[in-house]
Amino acid sequence: MWSLFVSFFKVGAFTFGGGYAMIAPMQREVVERNGWLTENEFLDQVALSQAMPGAFAVNMAASVGYREHGVVGAVVAVAATIMVPIAVILLLAVFFRQFSGNEVVEHIFMAVRPCVVALIAAPVFTMARASHISWRTCWIPILSALLIWAFGVSPVVVVAVAAVLGGLMRVV
Repeated sequence: MWSLFVSFFKVGAFTFGGGYAMIAPMQREVVERNGWLTENEFLDQVALSQAMPGAFAVNMAASVGYREHGVVGAVVAVAATIMVPIAVILLLAVFFRQFSGNEVVEHIFMAVRPCVVALIAAPVFTMARASHISWRTCWIPILSALLIWAFGVSPVVVVAVAAVLGGLMRVV
């Protein structure tokens, strides 16, 4: 239980950018360091956690915690994941008015943005490799990203259509 708490505390405390940026550190903790999930199980949990309502990190923490230690494990993992972000949000809320418009703070946030992009991009390649995406199938995530980014198609619609098409391909 302690390792579950420590692992998810690290993910919550040291990951900036939320959601997708948490995939790489979470994968490192859940798959590589602790072996709670295999790479394929992790990918399935990522997909499920993204499809469920709520925050990705909280859904992942609840899922892994429940799998390892039942309801108590889910509560411990979720609490560990959200402790530091909640404290930071509360501190920012208290001091926001003092720092809003501060040029130094704005430059700090501008400098952090490229790092967040890298944190998001890194797990994309890891997940692509683990998902066995080949040159024959790489058009699927590319088309999905384009539909969402360039044409404003809802990710829910893209995932639903992909699920239906995947099911049909399995039947045919």
